[in-house]
Amino acid sequence: MNSKKILVVYFSCTGTTKAVAERLAATVGADLYEIRPEQPYSAADLNWNDKQSRSSVEMRDPSSRPAIAGKLPDIKPYETVLLGFPVWWYVAPTIINTFLEECDFVGQTVIPFATSGSSGIAPCEKNLRASYPQIHWKEGKLLNRPLSKEAVLEWLGIKGK
Repeated sequence: MNSKKILVVYFSCTGTTKAVAERLAATVGADLYEIRPEQPYSAADLNWNDKQSRSSVEMRDPSSRPAIAGKLPDIKPYETVLLGFPVWWYVAPTIINTFLEECDFVGQTVIPFATSGSSGIAPCEKNLRASYPQIHWKEGKLLNRPLSKEAVLEWLGIKGK
């Protein structure tokens, strides 16, 4: 992966995952793409304590695929796609499924990363691998704290950048 192109794709509602994605992209010299929902999430939409909030309703419905605003990135030039998201209900938000189903990942490696207030990334990874077995996945990381450049490069298998 030394001189190959990397794309950092992320979904972020509060800015936490966005900040991590921007740091990762800067660290590895990657391009950046934000998954923006066609209908932005309000604070009320994100209230996980409200069973009728938009995010709660979406996460209870396995077939939920929120629309993505704008044009999707051309992922063909990239060898690796780092895919970031906040953990919602122990899995990736359903808009991540929209993204994964609308792009063709033949020839790419996808490496998830997540942010979370209390959950780990393992259930997310298990769910994504089971749902999208055709994608070549590499082990992801929960990135609630910044990693050193050396730690990022080691995780991603990049030498001497």
